Amino acid sequence: MAVFEHQGCQLHYEEHGQGEPLVLLHGLGSSSQDWELQVPELARQYRVILMDIRGHGQSSKPRSGYQIKTFSEDLLALLRHLDTGPVHFVGLSMGGMLGFQFAVDHPEWLRSLCIVNSAPEVKRRTRSDWIWWLKRWSLARLLSVETVGKGLAERLFPKPEQAELRRKMAERWARNDKRAYLKSFDAIVDWGVQERIGQIRCPTLVIAADHDYTPIQLKERYVALMPNARLAVIDDSRHATPLDQPEVFNQTLLQFLAAASTPQGSLSPC
Repeated sequence: MAVFEHQGCQLHYEEHGQGEPLVLLHGLGSSSQDWELQVPELARQYRVILMDIRGHGQSSKPRSGYQIKTFSEDLLALLRHLDTGPVHFVGLSMGGMLGFQFAVDHPEWLRSLCIVNSAPEVKRRTRSDWIWWLKRWSLARLLSVETVGKGLAERLFPKPEQAELRRKMAERWARNDKRAYLKSFDAIVDWGVQERIGQIRCPTLVIAADHDYTPIQLKERYVALMPNARLAVIDDSRHATPLDQPEVFNQTLLQFLAAASTPQGSLSPC
């Protein structure tokens, strides 16, 4: 296990393979384990870097620092520590939000950007937005992490043949530190950088599951705001696309990375 300290927080990270650096970041309440079906494939061609976001996985659970911008600065500190230079970035859900923040704050550190089932803002503007937030906020505080994990697992992996995925997710979710989880959840609400994503110039791929929490139309709208972005929709998938459709996800990502990778001896496209 590799550990790096930034601002008093012990951040767990892993490295696999060789080649251009490729960062994979997980979502809220999860960890680097979410990428277990991607690492073997990606590490054949890339230097894959996994990090547990503060408050998650094997990283420490400090009492402060739970903001998307702070998570982004944690990542920057790690990349400087590892001397990676510009990286390809893939972020799922909250990891995608971190990716948007990183892209607008530190564009020189990106070769490419891949956002999976995420958005560049989470704003409470409408009555339905407030109802969604209140429901999630209440359930997260009233229920145990074990109960929340079981409910999410059933929603994300509803098919009979996905029983092992349900079991695995519920088991992993139960390991969450509730205080750190709630602080991370609160970090998402009212966060946003959508007004700045037109500045993102590097090759960008937005991957959307056809049954994600938010509609494809929402992704289409924000993809249109970025000058070098495109959308890929993966069928028969929900929010945890890398786990429920790993073969299609891996193929889609590898094709994008191949097109975005730096030809030998040339400069980064960003």
